[in-house]
Amino acid sequence: MHLLKWLYPGMKFKRWLLLFSLGTIVASVGIAIVFNYKYIGNLEEFIFRTVYMMTGTYYYTVTAIVGITVILFGLITMLFATRMIIRSVISVLIPESSDKLVDLIFEKRKLNRGPAVTVIGGGTGLSVLLRGIKGITNNITAVVTVADDGGSSGRLREDLGMIPPGDLRNCLVALADTEPLMEKLFQHRFGGHGDLKGHSFGNLFIAAMTEVLGDVEIALTEASKVLAVKGRVLPASTQRVRLVATMEDGSIVEGESKIPLAGKKIKRVHLYPPDVDPVQSSVDAILNADVIILGPGSLYTSIMPNLLVDGIADALRSSSAVKVYVCNVMTQPGETDGYTASMHAKAILDHVGMGVIDYIIVNSHELGNDVRQVYAREEAYPVRVDEEAIESLGIRTIKADIVSETNLVRHDPRKLSHIIMKMIYKLRTGTDKVGLFDYYFLKEQLKKENKEKVKKE
Repeated sequence: MHLLKWLYPGMKFKRWLLLFSLGTIVASVGIAIVFNYKYIGNLEEFIFRTVYMMTGTYYYTVTAIVGITVILFGLITMLFATRMIIRSVISVLIPESSDKLVDLIFEKRKLNRGPAVTVIGGGTGLSVLLRGIKGITNNITAVVTVADDGGSSGRLREDLGMIPPGDLRNCLVALADTEPLMEKLFQHRFGGHGDLKGHSFGNLFIAAMTEVLGDVEIALTEASKVLAVKGRVLPASTQRVRLVATMEDGSIVEGESKIPLAGKKIKRVHLYPPDVDPVQSSVDAILNADVIILGPGSLYTSIMPNLLVDGIADALRSSSAVKVYVCNVMTQPGETDGYTASMHAKAILDHVGMGVIDYIIVNSHELGNDVRQVYAREEAYPVRVDEEAIESLGIRTIKADIVSETNLVRHDPRKLSHIIMKMIYKLRTGTDKVGLFDYYFLKEQLKKENKEKVKKE
C-alpha cells in the first residue's frame, strides 16, 4: 500500500514512470531486432505448446494474458527499482527522512499547490492559527505586529533599538518543520538572576541576526532557514512604534502592555509616530493573496496595530482576496469587555474603514459550565454572536465549532484551518466538497497528527 502512494494524483511521478516504461519497451524491441526477433516467436510457440500439453487444447488468448502479466511485472519492477534509486540518493542527502520519502514528496507537492494565504495579527492567537494553516499550504505569509513593549521583547526593543521580536519568534516556531528540540530551544527562557533572566533564546537569536545582517527582514529569512519554516514571517513595519489608546473618559494610555491594565473602555487606538512606513513585502503579500485572515488575537493590541500602519489597510481594501476575520471566542478583560461579535468587527471598520472584512468566523460550540466559571473569575465571557448586526455591516457570518476546550478555551488549529479550506473550495468551485487529491492529503495529515499525538502521550 505504501508503494501505491507513488501513484496518488498530483505526485508528478506517473508521467515519468510511463516515459521510463516506454523507453524500456523501445529498448526491448531494439534488443529483439539486434538479436533476431524470431526469438520472440519461439517464446510465443513455447507458451502455446506448454498450454497444449497441460490442457490438450489451444487457447489463443493465453498469449495476451501472459503478455499483460509480463507487462505488469515489468512495470512493478521498474517502479520498485526507481523508488530504490531515488531512496539511495535521498538517504545520503537527508538520511533521517529516507524512510518516509513518498510522504515527504506527497506533502510537498500538495502544499506547494496550496492557496496563497496572508495572516495578519500577533500574540498567541496568530501562532495557533499558523500551526493549522501550514497543513494546507506552503504559500503562507504572516504579517506580524511590532507594537509589543512587554517582557523580553520590550527590553530588547529599548536596549537595542530594534522592533520587538517576540511575536515574530512565535510565528517562526509555529510555521517551523523541524525537530522538537529546536522548537524548545527557540522558546527557552533563561532563568537565574542576571540580565539574561526572562529573555528567550529565540528573541536573542533574532536580535543577533538583525545586528549581524543589518536588516530584520533578511534576519527573519535566514532564521526561517534554520527552522525549516513553511512560508514567510514579516513585520508590518521595521520602524519602532508605540500603541496609544484614547479611552472613553478622554484619558490617554501609552504602551501595548499597559492598555488592558488600565481598566477603562477603549474608544480608539493609534500608533506613535502616526506616519509609519510598511514593509513592502507585507503589502505585496496582501495584494497577491487568495485569502487574507485577520486574527485570532487581541482586537486592539494584536490585530489593530498592523492595520494602522500606512498602506496596510489600503492594500487590504485593494486586494481581490477573500478577507476573513476570526473573532475571539471569549471577551478580553480590559480590552473587549461586553463586546459582541459585531462589535469586534465594527471596531475594525471604525478604525480603518469599510472593505477589509468579507466574512467573520464565529464559534458555534456551546462551552461547558466549568470552563465558563473559570473565565468568569477573570471577568471574561463567551462572545455573543449577534448575526443580524453583523449582516448589517455588510459582513457574512460563518458559524462553526472552532475551539479546543480543555481547562482553557483556545482556537483549534485543525478545525479552523479545515473551515478556511472549505471556504476556499466553495469560492473556487461553488461547492465545499474537497477534491480527490486533497482528500488523500487530509487523510495523510490526520494520520500524521494522530501519530504525533500518540508519540507525545
